[in-house]
Order: sequence, then structure tokens, then C-alpha cells
Amino acid sequence: MQRFFLSSQLQTISKISHFLSPSHLERVIHALISSRLDYCNSLYHGISQAFLRLLQIIPNAAARLLTRSNKRDHITPILASLHWLPVHFRINFKILLIVYISPWSRPYIYLRTSHPLQHHQISQIHPPWHVPHLWKKKAMNRAFSVAAPRLWNSLPGAIRQAESVDAFKRNLKTHFYFLAFNWV
Repeated sequence: MQRFFLSSQLQTISKISHFLSPSHLERVIHALISSRLDYCNSLYHGISQAFLRLLQIIPNAAARLLTRSNKRDHITPILASLHWLPVHFRINFKILLIVYISPWSRPYIYLRTSHPLQHHQISQIHPPWHVPHLWKKKAMNRAFSVAAPRLWNSLPGAIRQAESVDAFKRNLKTHFYFLAFNWV
């Protein structure tokens, strides 16, 4: 459902793109497409590759519209030049950002009760969280209580020990950018 809404938004943007400068077009795409794609995208963790491919169509089309490239051009170099992460990395980015800010952020107070940490203790998490053992692995691997510790434990220690949220986001995006586009 969201994919159809986003594709109709993208079609509307493409109709007015001739009247916008590249910087304004990028702002419109981020305001109407990227923000909508990122809204609650952490719920998509663990979905099938087929559904991820369907979601990836939207940022691919937005990148082509922004760069005015041909639809036959390979999309990976275009995404890399825009510094846009593929959808599955964006999903993991969102989950890890929630994990990072949860110990001292008011909106995520429910996470503090399950994993009480102080701000200065973040750097001391080196094997950080216990990943629960599940009997029904397929059904429960998507749960935040399983996905978040697994993703957090897979991060390099230097990223986990970032001093600020901005530094964490910058380091995490650089890490994911290298994983996604290291051959470009």
C-alpha cells in the first residue's frame, strides 16, 4: 500500500521536476519520499527479499529522477554518488539508532526498563546484549528484542563507542556505505 502511495507521489514530483532546481528537487524528494519511506521502517526488519526489492524500487526511481539519469543506467553508482543507502541498510540504521539513543532518550523509555544503561556505560558494552534463544526462530527473529541485540553486537566497537548521536550516525552511515558500495 505504501509503495503505491510513494510511486504516485514520485509521479507527481516528476511532473513538476522541470520547474525545480536540483537542490529544490532534492528537498522535495526528501520531504515527500525519503521521509515516508523511513517512517517506521524498523518494522520491516527481517521481511522477505522480494518485499525489500519492491521497496527499493522507490528510492531507485527517486535517485534516477534527481540525477535525471536513464532508467537503463545501473542504479548502484547513482545511489553511491548521492550517498543514499539501500533500503535494508536504512532499516538497520534506524534500529541501531534507536538502540544507541534509548538509554537516555525520553521517547524510548520502554527500552530503558528492559535494558537499563547510563550514558557513560555505552562504551562499556563489549559483548553488549544477550540475544535471546528462541524456539520458533523464523517467527521471532524479526522481534526488536532479537534484532536489535544481534545488529548491535555485529557493529565494530569504535562505532558503538561514539561520544554523541551525531558522531554515531556519521560513523554508522560510513560503515553501511562501505558495506553497500565498497566496490563502486
